Amino acid sequence: MRFNTALTAAASTFAIGVAALSAPAFAQSTGSIDFDKEIVVTGARGGTQAVAGISAPDTAKAKAVLTSENIERQNPGQTILDTINQIPGVSFQNNDAYGSSGGTLNVRGFSSDRVSLTFDGVPLNDSGNYAVYSNQQIDPELIEQVNVNLGTTDVDSPTASAAGGTVNLRTKKPDHDLGAMFSFSAGEYDFLRLFAKIETGDLTESGLRAWFSASKAVNDNPFNNYGRVNKQQYNFRIYQPLAGDDFISLAGHWNQNRNNFFGSLPLRLDANRVVGSASSNRFPANASERKYNINFPCSKTALTNGTVAANFGIADPASTCGTEFDRRYNPSDTGNIRISSRFTLADNITLTVDPSYQYVKANGGGTSNASEGLRDIDPSPTVANNIAGYLGGSPRFGRDINGDGDILDTVAVLAPSQTQTHRIGVIAGLRWEMDDNNTFRVAYTYDRARHRQTGEVALLNYDGEPVDVFADGVAQKDVNGAVLQKRDRLSYAILHQVSAEYRGEFMDDKLVVTAGLRAPFFKRNLTNYCFTSSASGNVECFGGNAAGVTLATTLNPYSATTNTTTGAISVSGWAPPQQRIYNYSKLLPNIGFVYDVMDNASVFGNFSQGLSVPGTDNLYQAFFFPVGTSRAKPAPETTDNFDIGFRFRSGSIQAQVSGFYNQFHNRLASAYDPEINQTVYRNLGDVKKYGIDGSIAYSPIENISLYVFGSVIKSEIKDNLVVGENANGTPILALTAGKREAGAPKYTFGFTARGSLGPVELGVTAKRTGERFIYDNNEAIFTGTYIANGALTSTGATPTGVPARTQVYGATAPAYWLVNLDARVNLEKVGLGKSYLQLNVYNLFNQFYVGGFGGNAFQNNTFCPSTSTSSSNTCFNVPAGLSVYGNTPNVQIGAPRTVSGTVVFQF
Repeated sequence: MRFNTALTAAASTFAIGVAALSAPAFAQSTGSIDFDKEIVVTGARGGTQAVAGISAPDTAKAKAVLTSENIERQNPGQTILDTINQIPGVSFQNNDAYGSSGGTLNVRGFSSDRVSLTFDGVPLNDSGNYAVYSNQQIDPELIEQVNVNLGTTDVDSPTASAAGGTVNLRTKKPDHDLGAMFSFSAGEYDFLRLFAKIETGDLTESGLRAWFSASKAVNDNPFNNYGRVNKQQYNFRIYQPLAGDDFISLAGHWNQNRNNFFGSLPLRLDANRVVGSASSNRFPANASERKYNINFPCSKTALTNGTVAANFGIADPASTCGTEFDRRYNPSDTGNIRISSRFTLADNITLTVDPSYQYVKANGGGTSNASEGLRDIDPSPTVANNIAGYLGGSPRFGRDINGDGDILDTVAVLAPSQTQTHRIGVIAGLRWEMDDNNTFRVAYTYDRARHRQTGEVALLNYDGEPVDVFADGVAQKDVNGAVLQKRDRLSYAILHQVSAEYRGEFMDDKLVVTAGLRAPFFKRNLTNYCFTSSASGNVECFGGNAAGVTLATTLNPYSATTNTTTGAISVSGWAPPQQRIYNYSKLLPNIGFVYDVMDNASVFGNFSQGLSVPGTDNLYQAFFFPVGTSRAKPAPETTDNFDIGFRFRSGSIQAQVSGFYNQFHNRLASAYDPEINQTVYRNLGDVKKYGIDGSIAYSPIENISLYVFGSVIKSEIKDNLVVGENANGTPILALTAGKREAGAPKYTFGFTARGSLGPVELGVTAKRTGERFIYDNNEAIFTGTYIANGALTSTGATPTGVPARTQVYGATAPAYWLVNLDARVNLEKVGLGKSYLQLNVYNLFNQFYVGGFGGNAFQNNTFCPSTSTSSSNTCFNVPAGLSVYGNTPNVQIGAPRTVSGTVVFQF
């Protein structure tokens, strides 16, 4: 054992040198690793696995791998999803430079909720809406490698959403030697981070060993005068080798985030507006305008903690203190326990078993203006039936909540959407090696998530801060003693999956063929304890008040009829609280080959199918329609994926180029439903995606490495979208047919150059991200009025009014460069072993750019079949047949230049 001290001066968090595995781990589950490893270590496939931390494994799938050598050069605590931004086909926009504030991921044009993210085989996508949370990822010092399947999955993937590929993280194995590492990082925006890891080394003659780590990070947000990130994380892994390659591993993870939202602004550049996050503000026009202030500090004119009276007998309005978007907290507690294991049952039979448990508690913050009074839920214009509850989109207490002695006031309260998940899973596989050329495996995957979604109301303090960011612990009750909450539902997401795969080696091992079949059986057991009052998912909640439920059922009876000619479903009343069970299944083939055309060079191809089951929001909206109707069961998204490519792999070169074609069926998006005059989720038909990915990593000499990468992608939407309906039933359309999908860049390309001279290392990574359309109809952003395609007046006439609109932003977010710098000074020559100093600069040239956004089908609007004479109506003085543009979308500001540093002590 020897003592090493390292001082790291900049943005990258110190990453541990990872012990080499006996075989490469280019898959996610232990079974997939065990099955794949012979492909990448035999014959011509036995060449160098990585050049400068970048590898193109010789499999039938289009796949890219980054190892710890590359990962450790990034910013301290950086999310791994930002690191993979250098893989062709991947696009990621980080909300800040340190990775703890979220971001937006896109892989070959697929949004993150259609990409499976796994952590040692454990699925990390939200079990309800399949979202990926980049700020909850494991500390990068502990990641041995990340591999990205571009467009396909492994046959045992435990996913309900991977229509667009997978991102798989693998943690490092414990070291054989006793050791410890302590690091301290500091940087711009008051960034501070501590990281510590202890390696036990071999504890027994059998090789039992472990590591334990902890980290703590804080920083201000880079854009306004309020938000702050506070994150802590704890990890461990215990590893027991068995005979041969067999082993048992137990690992654990806990992550706690307390951060605010920030940097999400209306995408418009009106000259008469100022930069800010409110709907009345605008997006910055350049880097000098990125900073903006919110109303902080502030105080509430009417207290909400019940300790001081406000104005008795006066209807006090709600205070705005603490209600801005940037004041919203986004707290999360996430953890998992995972086991991986491998057992040799016979010379040619291997069993792998990977069980896991996950826990999640999180919400997205937010406030609501609560009424101390009651709400009339009787649709009759002559009779009033007033009651408490979360009704019409706001809480109705029926009691005094601000302490002034009356029930006349409106009071701002905390009203986040709370989610708590308990999730268990197991992936078990059995591999049989029939002979040297033929291998089979079968696998069973089980995944069960209990997904509890509530929306409890809590109070705000005098300064606008929440009494508790997790409102469920201090939930407020109405006059009847029922908990007020804006949603109240329980979901079970259950997967049973069987799969099989064959690998054959032919022509003196020059040709490897793989053929797999995945048979997932998804079950969604959903219970909504609230009434569903519209197809867009609006709910009316009584918090368990049985009398309120009975009254609402009586006053708003549910009924539905179907037009026998058109098939249109007409619904009236509120759909009552109920349980529904949805089942989805599909056989998903996966067929591929790798053929060695010469030493170190091969061609590969793959065909696979993917499946993405509707998320909980979409399924709960379907509760509005009667069971058995077509609208009551949303269809899943499916994909047909084709890849063909070429690789060259040697000790100094890792090169890959691949062409891909994807047919996306039943694409899900928000769109207008003319039958019920609501915006809802709908399957919008087919979308074609195709393009080319390529990369070359080259190390001409030991001290120099170069890496270039690029991707071009094209998408084409098949159908137009219905955005409204005329009085005579004819549709109003958004012209999306033939257009490109929003949110995905047209192209990306970049390079990494890294060199060393003596103890000094310098690296530069640059990437250009192409234009991204804001809307699926590829139109610019406007204010004012316009005539929609196919629109008529209420009398069926062609509109004669003159539209007046002003463009406030273009159709695309402009292309941009992002350049990151890392520099390192190794301290071995001064007696400090493997220690080093490192400098990182994120966004070196302080490039101003539009950050992440999801992409919308079209700009929201209000159709005016006739002119309104009411000044409070959106259609006031608008000529008949015209439409009024709605609010512009909010997008993130791209992360600014950020410098940080780290000091590391290691022995």
